[in-house]
This record gives sequence, structure tokens and C-alpha cells, in this order.
Amino acid sequence: MAVLVGKKAPLFEADAVINGGEFVEKFSLEQFIGKKYVLFFFYPLDFTFVCPTELIAFQDKIDEFEKRNVAVVGCSIDSNFSHWAWLNTERNNGGIKGVKYPIVADLSKTISANYDVLAGEYYTNEDGNLEFEGAPVAYRGLFLIDKQGVVRHQVVNDLPLGRSVDEALRMVDALEFFEENGEVCPANWQKGDEGMKATAAGVADYLSKH
Repeated sequence: MAVLVGKKAPLFEADAVINGGEFVEKFSLEQFIGKKYVLFFFYPLDFTFVCPTELIAFQDKIDEFEKRNVAVVGCSIDSNFSHWAWLNTERNNGGIKGVKYPIVADLSKTISANYDVLAGEYYTNEDGNLEFEGAPVAYRGLFLIDKQGVVRHQVVNDLPLGRSVDEALRMVDALEFFEENGEVCPANWQKGDEGMKATAAGVADYLSKH
């Protein structure tokens, strides 16, 4: 599994569905560079079980992300037509109606591969035929990208394990705190807590108070 933290986030142009039902072509994260943080997350498939709980949970906190100048963007290996159908299915029927942030279509699986979250890989068998080993879907990868397009945080969950939206918000807060104050964020730091100077004296001072 590649570690992208500290590196430029892989860019792409792909079909996407925005605003809950509007098709767009050549959607790219590049539009946010210099303007917004990006929380870019992958999920395995539309019309599944854990996935709608995550996508709806991100939508439920979308105001909190927007207050922090964060663009939330989802992505799976489904087509934009599948995304559209899921977005227009009522929640009591397994849909995610009401989700408004962009959902990218990675039908070719190249975006998942570039972020190294594809839950399997292609290989050539002894007969020279291309085969796929594993699950041809994305793990639950999440990437916090700063305004310069650099990945500052990533977490990748296996398929059965849903993510914490509150933890994603905490990491945004921690990044903003560091950028604004120049102090680092110790374990279990929450917005409103004091930071710590990245020196031996700073660590000693912090630990003496806690």
C-alpha cells in the first residue's frame, strides 16, 4: 500500500455526478488547488450496505466541512449512471437521495489504482491472458489534501469497516491549527485544545500539564 502523505495527490479527469443528479465531464480535483482543502474518499460500490451509511454521514456533516473550507468528494468504480440512479433512490429503499457533494466515476479503476486503494490487481496468467486477483473495487480510502494539492493525511479501511466522519473533521481541524499556529497537535487533540511546540522543551511542558 502506497503512502501518499507528503506527496502531490494524483490528479485525474473523470465523469462525475454533482448536486445530487447533475452529470459533469472531466471533473478534476485540480479546480480546488489554491482555494480549498479536499477530503477525497473511496468506497467499494453503489447500492451496497456499509457504503450508504458513510456517504449519508458525510452529507449530514457537510455544513461542518464547508465551514472549514473543505470540498468533500466521493469516488467508486461504478459508472456515473449508477451514481445517478443511487442518488435518485430514496433512502428507505437503500438509496442516498439528498447527497449533494460530487461523486466521481472510476469505471476504468485507474483512479483507485493511482491512489493504491484497489482491493486487488491485474496479472497475466501462464496462458498470456489478463486476469484480476482480489476484489475489483476500492478499499475505503480517505485522503485529506491541502490547498497546495499535497496529501496530509490518509487512512485506508478494509471493506467491512466503516469510517468515522468525526475523525475526518478532527484531522481537518488539526491541519488548520498547525498551519495557523505553527504548533503540532498531540494525541487525542480536539479543536479548542492547546497545541505543543515541536521541541524537547515543548514536549516536556505539555506532558507536565497533562
